[in-house]
Amino acid sequence: MMAAAGENLRINGARLWDSLMEMAKIGPGVAGGNNRQTLTDEDGEARALFQRWCEEAGCTMGLDRMGNMFARREGTDPDLPPVYVGSHLDTQPTGGKYDGVLGVLGGLEILRSLNDLGIRTRHPIVVVNWTNEEGTRFAPAMVASGVFAGLHELDWAYDRTDAEGKRFGDELKRIGWMGEEEVGQRPIKAFFELHIEQGPILEAEDVDVGVVTHGQGLWWLEVTLTGKDAHTGSTPMAVRRNAGLGMARVTEAVQRIAMAHQPDAVGAVGQANLYPNSRNVIPGKAVFTVDFRTPDPVKLAAMRKELEIAAARVAEDMGLELSIEATGGFEPVAFDEGCVQAVRDAADRLGYSHRDIVSGAGHDACWINRVAPTAMVFCPCVDGLSHNEAEEITPAWAEKGTNVLFHAVVETAGVVG
Repeated sequence: MMAAAGENLRINGARLWDSLMEMAKIGPGVAGGNNRQTLTDEDGEARALFQRWCEEAGCTMGLDRMGNMFARREGTDPDLPPVYVGSHLDTQPTGGKYDGVLGVLGGLEILRSLNDLGIRTRHPIVVVNWTNEEGTRFAPAMVASGVFAGLHELDWAYDRTDAEGKRFGDELKRIGWMGEEEVGQRPIKAFFELHIEQGPILEAEDVDVGVVTHGQGLWWLEVTLTGKDAHTGSTPMAVRRNAGLGMARVTEAVQRIAMAHQPDAVGAVGQANLYPNSRNVIPGKAVFTVDFRTPDPVKLAAMRKELEIAAARVAEDMGLELSIEATGGFEPVAFDEGCVQAVRDAADRLGYSHRDIVSGAGHDACWINRVAPTAMVFCPCVDGLSHNEAEEITPAWAEKGTNVLFHAVVETAGVVG
């Protein structure tokens, strides 16, 4: 535990908020948010500002071959493994000002506050900006932290292409943020990530802080139903092989399956395409994606199996051909109990209301948890809205979440003196 005096430690909330607003000027959206997609010129500009701020705070900046940025504040024992804190600066095409950014700039504010207070830590502290967390321009999401954690090969990541056919590796080099450091070679004592909840629970319950205990596992399944294109006016109902109707029935099955596995299970059809997509042609083909998520691995496996059975039944009843391809998936994440308790203790020490919560979205912390003890801190967001330019939080929420992060990180790093 930190010294008793540590109970009074607070970050500078006004400075944190000013930093968030200043960063939001880079890559503005069209409706008050941000469009700062990974490896764009705007991403490069945001990185440069972050580096300048970190160097002004006395940090040295490391950069690996995936463009991950590591701002290091030295500890009194430089040979000890650092405590890492951070998130990502890239956004969705119509993203908000806080998703990811709060975690990076909250980490920077910790270092600034330590400087203000003259506090030294035994372990170094490193603030990280992970490249391409969103995955909106280069799929999949969390690709650079995935390379760091050994899930992806570097060359495979470099070969990811965007909608215009541009390669990840080429664009990383173009904007000038491809480092020489090998990816994943850094020792980590622990990693903490602060993030907006991206859901409505904390605000609805008027809770200051979410203590993230688990991350949901997920399956992304691409379903293809193939029937027969036919004229909508002249084809009798009884002989139609309507792939669109089949998609509707499978969509209903997705809802039914998710509801049958409550609590803590969700499912929906997201992307959906009908072919030939003409107003007077019965769809002969439907291609759509199913997204199942739950922190329970047994439920996750069961939902996929039940979907496969239900879709096969629909296809057989309607004379359709069926294929289901898993296009993404990972097992549920249980965050490190010691790090989770450090977050919980920090909230108690600060007198903030808190509750345990499961992350509904994927985060870099989910991959880093595979190679180092990891935990997450959530702060509320208005109406649970995220991945939207209207995404909003309050300065008080940002300050409280960052104060909890401050205490958990500094306790783990060890105060000297």
